[in-house]
Amino acid sequence: MWLQQQLSIRAKTRGFHLIDNDIVQQLPQLQNIDSGLLHLFLQHTSASLTINENADPTVRADLEQHFNTFVPENAPYYQHDYEGPDDMPAHIKSSILGCQLTIPISNGQLALGTWQGIYLGEHRNHAGSRRIIATIHGE
Repeated sequence: MWLQQQLSIRAKTRGFHLIDNDIVQQLPQLQNIDSGLLHLFLQHTSASLTINENADPTVRADLEQHFNTFVPENAPYYQHDYEGPDDMPAHIKSSILGCQLTIPISNGQLALGTWQGIYLGEHRNHAGSRRIIATIHGE
């Protein structure tokens, strides 16, 4: 079985956000999959998807701090600044972290590890809602 659907994630503040529940709520078909894969593709160039710690919110804060230090705003060599000082750093962060994930599905559930969660990395100060194309393949 193949299924493809566009998901919508409401606008988030800048930072890293757990979105597991947003995804699962919009994909009730997951419950019917015994064994399969969920592929998530984020249709934006200034946000990212990644998997990391789901229990301690300080991990998300530390990731945001690290990436803001690692990829600073207003670097003197940035040429692309049409949409403000957070624009080019957002593109770089998106390229580093990526815009897609593939997650196994087992017995109707995402087969994430005990302490794993799906993060949306929102790298813009004033972003809108985000679209994710979800593709399920399984039986």
